[in-house]
Amino acid sequence: MRPSPEEGIDELLPVVYDELRRMARGRLRLERGDFTLSTTELVHEAWLRLGDNVQLAARGRSYYFAAAAQAMRRIVVDHARRRRRIKRGGGRVAVTLDDEMGVAEGGGVDLLELEEALQQLSLVAARPARVVECRFFGGLSADETAQALDITVRTVHRDWAFARAWLHDHLAGGPGDGGLE
Repeated sequence: MRPSPEEGIDELLPVVYDELRRMARGRLRLERGDFTLSTTELVHEAWLRLGDNVQLAARGRSYYFAAAAQAMRRIVVDHARRRRRIKRGGGRVAVTLDDEMGVAEGGGVDLLELEEALQQLSLVAARPARVVECRFFGGLSADETAQALDITVRTVHRDWAFARAWLHDHLAGGPGDGGLE
């Protein structure tokens, strides 16, 4: 007898919860000290947004965590938008990208500006935008990103470099400005 979808989801949560917490902790570590979304809140909200989609989990670990990265991106951006509305233009969240972890020390760009630029990038080059989403918002490694997007690690590195350069040009107004190192 096959388990019901609810039983399948109940079995999935303990397996993925620690990894979701790791992703959320890594993502929230990038935020300023006054960012009010907790790791637990981010994980639970992502879990709720992913819903009871057993088929999503059935597609494989990497695919599931890529979807989780996308959900976390939306949650963090929505949270930043709410904070900005509350503060009427304040509460900008600075973020930066680097080669390895997706984060560089110092400098930074506003999270909402990054979101807008990523939306524009996805119109020009969807796959590099998804690479940024997996690496930056999901904290996935190059190998995990390659598995999640069904591309080679070399392609991930190439897309990551392209996306960083593209975002730098669109966010910082040209080479040498801003925090996209």
